[in-house]
Amino acid sequence: MGAEVAFVGRSNAGKSSAINAITQRHGLARTSKTPGRTRLLNFFELGTHQRIVDLPGYGYAKGPEAERLSWQPLIGALKPRASLRGLFMIVDSRRGLTEGDDALLAWAEPPLRIHVLLTKADKLNRSESAKVLRETRAALGDRGTAQLFSVPAKTGVEEAQKLLGAWLDDKVFEERT
Repeated sequence: MGAEVAFVGRSNAGKSSAINAITQRHGLARTSKTPGRTRLLNFFELGTHQRIVDLPGYGYAKGPEAERLSWQPLIGALKPRASLRGLFMIVDSRRGLTEGDDALLAWAEPPLRIHVLLTKADKLNRSESAKVLRETRAALGDRGTAQLFSVPAKTGVEEAQKLLGAWLDDKVFEERT
């Protein structure tokens, strides 16, 4: 069975870049200048019985509507998996949490854990960064955690790696389920 952590987020938020930076595997998740290229659930094995799941982006994807609707059952099938430890939610720090993000948060009820990566943090000044981090943490309350993240500046990469590793190794979670 093993352990899985899903990576979810709006199209164009930097999900593929975040996956590649956190796993230190350039090209693991394909990046593109065109948002919405991920069309299936992509499972990547990081270690024995340790996987991440790259979900299609939401909100901006350019795929045909029928194809986008076909993603919903795939994503729905992910939720009851006993191996799913939590979600890394990728959010563009310049936009903050949006309606689509709120719907995803509602979908991810406990015991699923949520960690928000506020990507593209290098594009904000210090006060803007502090503000979006404070607002995101307030919106999450006790439902999840958040951090600033930037691939080019390498901000938060090590912190995200440690959290992902902890979730994938979490024996306490296995005992609760």
